[in-house]
Amino acid sequence: MRYLYISLLLLVVSCKPKFTAQQIIDKSIEYSKLNEIGNATISFNFRKNYYKATRSNGTFELVRTIKNDSATIQDVLSNENFRRFVNDSLVELTEKDKNRYSNSVNSVHYFSVLPFGLNDKAVQKKLLEPVTIKGKEYYKIRVTFAEEGGGEDFDDVFIYWFAKDSFQVDYLAYKYHTNGGGVRFRDVKEEKIVNGIRFVDYNNYKPLNKDIDFYTIDELYENGALKKLSEIVLNDIKLN
Repeated sequence: MRYLYISLLLLVVSCKPKFTAQQIIDKSIEYSKLNEIGNATISFNFRKNYYKATRSNGTFELVRTIKNDSATIQDVLSNENFRRFVNDSLVELTEKDKNRYSNSVNSVHYFSVLPFGLNDKAVQKKLLEPVTIKGKEYYKIRVTFAEEGGGEDFDDVFIYWFAKDSFQVDYLAYKYHTNGGGVRFRDVKEEKIVNGIRFVDYNNYKPLNKDIDFYTIDELYENGALKKLSEIVLNDIKLN
């Protein structure tokens, strides 16, 4: 009986994951040097618009500047509120428009520094079964958000694939519910190192079939069942 107990104990210990979801994310942030951006200013160009993020000890200001022939529009999202300026004049907005514009600004800045934002208070992490993609082993982590502090899209679900050998994010996917909902999957197009910090451009895909099991999207990717929609490319990245 004693030997049976010891055998069962060894089996439980051997099956226990080497790292928790939190430890994997922490290592990824550390190895990408992204912990340094908590007190930094980052700027870049994305799809003809200019973005600038200033972070300092938990406070932040996320800016998007849109220029066209008739006006310069500046959207500013901070810990306190969202404001839109047109040619330097503050514009009155409905709550619906405030939410729409602030979500758009936040989304670009959020994806630009992943996995930095995965330690926000509203983030809930769960380690899933590890997988192999293109012959490489990955930790697979599901991320959801608490309703309080999780923003308007708190019910979105994300999956991140962290390489076991480097803890870097090579793939991510998300299931969203706005504008009719949908699923997206991204793989790394190009890695950019700026002042020692890792930034990533992505290829952006969607499933060929809308009715899928979201948690098997990595298998669909390997089987060629995703359609490339666009590229997520950050240009002229500057970091201070």
